Amino acid sequence: MPDTLGYRYKIAVVVPSTNTSAQPELDRLRLPGVTNHIARMVINDDSMVRQPGFDHVMRSIRASTEPAIRGVVTCDPDHVVLAVSPESYWEGPHHHERVLASMRETSGGRPVTMSPDAIRAALASHGDITRVAVITPYLPVGDDSVSRFFTDAGYDVVRVRGLGCPSPARIAHVSEDRLRAAVREVDGPDVQAIVQVGTNVAMARVAAEAEAWLGKPVIANNVVLYWHALRSGGIHDAVPGHGELLANHLTLPQGKVPVLTTS
Repeated sequence: MPDTLGYRYKIAVVVPSTNTSAQPELDRLRLPGVTNHIARMVINDDSMVRQPGFDHVMRSIRASTEPAIRGVVTCDPDHVVLAVSPESYWEGPHHHERVLASMRETSGGRPVTMSPDAIRAALASHGDITRVAVITPYLPVGDDSVSRFFTDAGYDVVRVRGLGCPSPARIAHVSEDRLRAAVREVDGPDVQAIVQVGTNVAMARVAAEAEAWLGKPVIANNVVLYWHALRSGGIHDAVPGHGELLANHLTLPQGKVPVLTTS
């Protein structure tokens, strides 16, 4: 018998413990009969100003993910979403497949959505997109990892704008005005789509607005994760007011999404 509230789909969402943006943003996207169940990867609010600190935060996220998944799957969700940025696990295309397989095993064989797969599927659903601009929450030490993810996935990174957040919790302090300015800074006629990474950035509303200004895809990390989870689970409802993906892309793209390079 299905849950009284989650009678269509139950989504487990695993977030860093410092993250205060993903849960409210995803709850605003929720449909009747779909419920969200949050688990927290316990990390400290350590400095990300220099490379050793940034690497330490990434390692802390990786080490705490599987315990968080094991805790939340006891509520018997239908799907698990890892609400972290792509670079948190990115050490090359072959490594990603191993990580995804490990997360599926930890989740008891349930489907798992990670940012790399959701972002690639979203860009593929918009057509032949090869040139992207990227907004990150980081200082330059983190921007390099983000750029590597997109180039390894076969995209030309035209511009990257880091928001300069010095620690994981401070990412949630970025204002919508700063995000609008960042969108304008990275945009240009040479950019086919803008992608924002960092699930503690409250970007969902700004991204939907920016698509109307610019007439091109503006993909927010939290929105794309939830879109991928819903469509993977056969939830094809249009969700208006939150951008093009949820309103008009009611299935995942058919065929293969852009193939990761192996160089």
